Amino acid sequence: MDDNDPWLAPDKLHHVLFCFSFTLVFSTLAARTRYPFLRRHSIRVGSILSLLAGAAKEFADELGFFRSAGASAKDAAADILGVLIGSLVLYLIKYTTRPENETGRIKEDSMV
Repeated sequence: MDDNDPWLAPDKLHHVLFCFSFTLVFSTLAARTRYPFLRRHSIRVGSILSLLAGAAKEFADELGFFRSAGASAKDAAADILGVLIGSLVLYLIKYTTRPENETGRIKEDSMV
C-alpha cells in the first residue's frame, strides 16, 4: 500500500459521507417508486447504486479526471463502510418503526 494515502485522511471521511448519503437518497427514491420490486428491495437498490457511484468516482480518479493520485483501495474500503453504515441505519429505521408483527397485521395493545 502507498504511504501517501493514510487511512485517517479527510478524503476517507468524504468517501464515507458520500456513500452514506447516496445510500440514503437512492434508497428513499427506490422506496417511493411505483414498482413493487424496487420498493421491496429499496435498501439493497440504494446500496448497490451508491457502490456503483463510488466505483465510478474511483474509475474517474484513475483516468485522471480529478486531481488525485489515482484509484485507491482505501477509498473503496471507505465507500463500502459508508454504504454499510447507511444500510444499517435504514434497516434500523425500517424495522424498529414498523407497526406490524410477522403476520402483517397491525399490533394491538391488549390490557390483560
